[in-house]
Amino acid sequence: MEKRKRSREIDFKYNLNLYWSFLKKYKLLTFGIILVILMTESIRLVSPFLFKVIIDNGTEFSAGTLAAGSFIAILIIVATVFAIKAIFQSILIWFKLHGINTLDVWLMADIKRKFFNHLIHLDHNFHTTNKTGSLISRLVRSGGAVERLTDVILFNFAPLILQVVVVFASLLYFSLIPAIVIVVTMVLFIGYSFLMQRLQEGASIDSINEEDIEKANVADIFTNIDSIKYFGKENSIKARFKKLSENSRKALLKNWGYYRWMDAVQSLILSTGTFLIVYFSIKQFLAGEITIGTVSFIYMVYGTLIGHLFGFVHGIRNYYRAMADFEVLFQYNKIENGIKDKPGAKNLKIRKGDIEFEDMEFKYGKRKLFDKFNLKIGKNRKVAFVGHSGCGKTSLVKLLYRFYDVNRGAIKIDGKDIRDFKQESLRSEMSIVPQEAILFDDTIFNNIRFSNPSASKEDVMKAMKFAQLDKLVANFPDKENTVVGERGVKLSGGEKQRVSIARAILADKKILVLDEATSALDSETEAEIQKDLERLMQGRTSIIIAHRLSTIMKADKIVVMDKGKIVQMGTHRQLINQRGQYKKLWNLQKGGYIK
Repeated sequence: MEKRKRSREIDFKYNLNLYWSFLKKYKLLTFGIILVILMTESIRLVSPFLFKVIIDNGTEFSAGTLAAGSFIAILIIVATVFAIKAIFQSILIWFKLHGINTLDVWLMADIKRKFFNHLIHLDHNFHTTNKTGSLISRLVRSGGAVERLTDVILFNFAPLILQVVVVFASLLYFSLIPAIVIVVTMVLFIGYSFLMQRLQEGASIDSINEEDIEKANVADIFTNIDSIKYFGKENSIKARFKKLSENSRKALLKNWGYYRWMDAVQSLILSTGTFLIVYFSIKQFLAGEITIGTVSFIYMVYGTLIGHLFGFVHGIRNYYRAMADFEVLFQYNKIENGIKDKPGAKNLKIRKGDIEFEDMEFKYGKRKLFDKFNLKIGKNRKVAFVGHSGCGKTSLVKLLYRFYDVNRGAIKIDGKDIRDFKQESLRSEMSIVPQEAILFDDTIFNNIRFSNPSASKEDVMKAMKFAQLDKLVANFPDKENTVVGERGVKLSGGEKQRVSIARAILADKKILVLDEATSALDSETEAEIQKDLERLMQGRTSIIIAHRLSTIMKADKIVVMDKGKIVQMGTHRQLINQRGQYKKLWNLQKGGYIK
């Protein structure tokens, strides 16, 4: 319950400090905008004052105490001042909007870049435990939150504060009581608005969280649309979405419900303030303390402030909304990468390709996967790992890539602990063909070139030919420039795997990992690619993970695993002549798959 409570609170101090860390890069621009706003708000008082002059002098003219020529001269001066004010105000507004627009787009870009870069570097465990849809929703929404908060400060808060200072000073000169009434009205209005927004805080966070959950599930649903249709589960998915959208509806209705009380009481405060302003100013006029022009000036200025007050309330709403959006995004900034590079870690350059798992221990949660695991893989050797699902084959690869760090012992390449090097450089020095070929929504050519952006077109085409992909691509209308669709959906499983193999070939690294590299291929294509893979593995240290034992018969060493332990090790010929798990698996398969 306490955890839920904390999740519904906004850490304003942290969020504002983080926002300020971005804003302070543009202090000069921000100061310039505020200066322009001050000038804009000051010049707004010119119009009410000009009307005061017209009314007061018009009253004297009507009473016969002011000559017509003098009154006309005053009107000409008023018109001239008004024209100059209009031109100057237009110029100030142009500079204000230009400055705010410039500041907004820079802040939006900075925050999105910072959090994109932060998220992309967070460890494998983070990305497997957070829904992609939520990450995208929060990252994209951050741009709108930055714009809202900046606009709140520069369009709503700053103008009101500056207007209050200018108006209070001018009213104080003409009449004390209306100035006090205006200040009290504003304090009550703003104080009540902040109180209601504070009460609304939890509902606002709940509304955003429900929206993120809904978007995350929608993204997950459309990603798995084939599975939904294969199993005929459209109706059950519609029922699930109905429940999600219902939760969003209730949370949004509760959040918006606070505005009823806010608007109603705000209207009452302003009406009371208006009555008091009119009452006291008319009273002073009747007592001969102020002129009718001053009454007009006070009421017009108050009317201007009311507009700013409603803008301020709108700003408060956007402020809390921006803070709520920041809260769900900025919490990621508090998450540290579980896999950290050591201070002063250097880039790894693999020279030989020797791999050693030395007294390795690793727990995933509370489950111990490896305990004092030892294995050496020599330079240019082809080592295959086999065993039932869950025996630890893929976990070894993830540990080698430092998706996780070992709890004890070490993994060494060329005799050096991989934790002594930058993890990105470690991964860039190895090449992999994963079990599931996930491609970018880009061309086949660019998907292959992803592993080596500096490769020439000739190199890419050679890699395609090596992977037996050139013949398939020749039948596509756009050849190698064919766009494969999201996650490669426009290609068959075998075609995607060929692209993945070509990508690994182009990377051209000393260590090669084949994780079920031919699992999606038909037998004839597999036989062709196996020959190419054998050629590719020459002169490289190769780790092969396979369920299909026929694909690893030529490996230099086959490691049979069970529950994170090595139970057998040897060549194919040696192992099938021994009693043990490998022989049982071979007899079960007879060239097929491990069940």
